[in-house]
Amino acid sequence: MKTLKFTKMHGLGNDFMVVDGISQQFDPSQAPLTQWADRHTGVGFDQLLLVEKPHTDTVDFRYRIFNADGSEVEQCGNGARCFVRFVTDKGLTGKHEIVVETARGIILPKLMENGLVTVNMGKPHFALEEIPFLPPVQEEENALTYRIMVGLESVPVSCVNMGNPHAVILVEDVASAPVQQWGAEIESHECFPSRVNVGFMQVVDKTHIMLRVFERGAGETRACGTGACAAVVAGIRLGLLAAGESVRVSLPGGDLFIIWESEQDVLMMGPAETVFEGELQY
Repeated sequence: MKTLKFTKMHGLGNDFMVVDGISQQFDPSQAPLTQWADRHTGVGFDQLLLVEKPHTDTVDFRYRIFNADGSEVEQCGNGARCFVRFVTDKGLTGKHEIVVETARGIILPKLMENGLVTVNMGKPHFALEEIPFLPPVQEEENALTYRIMVGLESVPVSCVNMGNPHAVILVEDVASAPVQQWGAEIESHECFPSRVNVGFMQVVDKTHIMLRVFERGAGETRACGTGACAAVVAGIRLGLLAAGESVRVSLPGGDLFIIWESEQDVLMMGPAETVFEGELQY
């Protein structure tokens, strides 16, 4: 029997079980992650975040993310904000801006004096093999939208990789959007060999959108940081949002603020909060 200390955190309601893998030994492959994720009989979380030592001396930490279904994924924006608050609160670093290694590259989260967290999420990627995306018909590389069949409907999606794959759909009313039905179908669509996160975006004006995200391996969450980044990037490329300005992204859990200009890194700002500390045996 092993004992594990953890912290429950959330970013706009996107909730996490955060584990310090530096001060204690933890092998996620030997842990019952799906049981812990259950909100009735376990800790309850959208993702488990694991803090590890880096592989090189040029970064401060390694960051690993596991979905509620146990699958490991490359990136999580809300988790990145919780990550920097966690390592700061636990005294694992004296820095307020850290360099973090993820499965898809380096991110730079920074804890601000006002308690919010800014994360440099890196550059978005649009190449088909980088998403990855297999278009049903031969289409131009880096197209603004691609059409895929969802049931009997041909749906235009904007494909963006923000460290993980996203398909963004423009809707007139996010409240009535078919998030559960289309989200589940598109997440595992044959055009997305690594599955995909699905964002439903309603444009309010040039600097404000409303967004719901169906995350692969977790279902709809109250907030998705990389999903907010992907939606703003897609909206700017489509000429619907203002490039280089702070765009407010209203999610069910609250607001994030995203800034992007073509060829530049995407910046995300939002809160990260601790809920409780816990200990379990397995």
